[in-house]
Amino acid sequence: MPCLYITTNVNLAGVDTAAIFAAATTAVSTIIGKPENFVMVLLKGSVAISFGGSGEPAAFAEVVSMGGINSAVKKKLIHSIGSILNEKLSVPPARFFLIVHDTTAGRPVSSKL
Repeated sequence: MPCLYITTNVNLAGVDTAAIFAAATTAVSTIIGKPENFVMVLLKGSVAISFGGSGEPAAFAEVVSMGGINSAVKKKLIHSIGSILNEKLSVPPARFFLIVHDTTAGRPVSSKL
């Protein structure tokens, strides 16, 4: 069950957040390969974020998933979510950070089935 948590300093009042949720859900589902009904998206706006000493639009996001993450997936997530935030919230890609966690990475593989 992948979860995308987006935090931004953009005020979301008057913003069509349904469009952001829909685009983000579809992007995460398609890229990670999980059904859309398993994807959770959280969006928090008006958070005090300073990037380079500036209060211009910026965003920080995290993706947590149980499997389905590799380098190619990370690159696609960064590009896709960055594009959504640029289009919907005017957050430039250079002012967006994404951290991706795979909760199954580093787990020992059980030889007992």
